[in-house]
Amino acid sequence: MTPLDLAWQAMAEAPDDDDAPRLRYYERLADGEMILLLDREPAGETLDPRVFDLEDGPVVLIFDSEERLAAFTGVPAPYAALPGRVVAGLLAGKGIGLGINLGVAPSSLLLPPFAVDWLAQTLDHGPDRTEARPQQFHAPKGLPPALLTGLDAKLARAGGLAGQALLVAVTYEGGRPGHMLAFIDAVAGAEPALARAAAEALTFSGIEAGEMDVTFLSSGDPATAAMARVALRFDLPVPVAPEPASPSAPGMDPSRPPILR
Repeated sequence: MTPLDLAWQAMAEAPDDDDAPRLRYYERLADGEMILLLDREPAGETLDPRVFDLEDGPVVLIFDSEERLAAFTGVPAPYAALPGRVVAGLLAGKGIGLGINLGVAPSSLLLPPFAVDWLAQTLDHGPDRTEARPQQFHAPKGLPPALLTGLDAKLARAGGLAGQALLVAVTYEGGRPGHMLAFIDAVAGAEPALARAAAEALTFSGIEAGEMDVTFLSSGDPATAAMARVALRFDLPVPVAPEPASPSAPGMDPSRPPILR
């Protein structure tokens, strides 16, 4: 059972009125590396997915492992390994559905185009910039386990972008309560990615009208010491460097996403 299988199983066993497992499934799909079946080998930064014309409309196929792709095709086939979020973004607005592990796994699922569009739009919605002055920090209490689990998973994948993250309850000037996540000693330029990761953890936790502020501090900042006394701490360990990928490999450089043809 892969992580996507487990998320699919939890979603399948959930009551129809429970959105949390469905959100966690979409989050797993977005964050995981997916194997996109192609018609031909990539040409530079251009991908040519194999499109299947089904009764309900065209779909492209992805799998959560190369072995499952091979089980589906039965023969060697060209493919591209991309994060699920990249695949959703490339298909958004094109009226193309997404077949996931079709016929080769428990998590076999066909997402219609509107679901693909929803996922892409949800991932594209970043945090809003606001200004507020904290008055007092408190230990966080009563936070839903889904949010803490989501944060832990998101921040584990952000290793190396900051030293640690501190989550506290906060009272702002004027008495407004809230929660704040502070990234300590973030790498220059990593702030947008870290803020988006925190925002996605909140979105996919299923908390209605949830809100969590994000800030960036240095380890020598007085506020850091004040927060550390009461905070729930998340460590962001430096990941082991992977084998260098070919500069021309489609989808490997976030600033140069592949083009669908």
